[in-house]
Amino acid sequence: VQLVESGGGSVQAGGSLRLSCTASMGTFRSIGVGWFRQAPGKDLEFVAGVSWTGVSIVYADSVKRRFTISRDNAKSTVYLEMNSRKSEETAKYYCAGAFRGVWPARGRLEYKCWGPGTQVTVSS
Repeated sequence: VQLVESGGGSVQAGGSLRLSCTASMGTFRSIGVGWFRQAPGKDLEFVAGVSWTGVSIVYADSVKRRFTISRDNAKSTVYLEMNSRKSEETAKYYCAGAFRGVWPARGRLEYKCWGPGTQVTVSS
């Protein structure tokens, strides 16, 4: 599965942004998909993930009640709706496909394929 993120850009603190992760090739419908982010000088951080059916969803504590992940298997796309953005959330955001049958998946080693990332800048 090849993944490509889109929707990144600049947003003011408190604002909203929606990222998309579109898959091509492979069996997108049979794998979980997660979003990660990496801020400058910091480690890669798990943000949210959705199972292959879309029923099971997990979030990092830091984004609960502000971010919403969803998927549309007909469009081979996973979305990350981000609300109430914080300036410290400036980072490069990546989507990743989990190994088949692995769920829930919060660690980077549980993910098999990665997109190139999209930059999100939150200004205060």
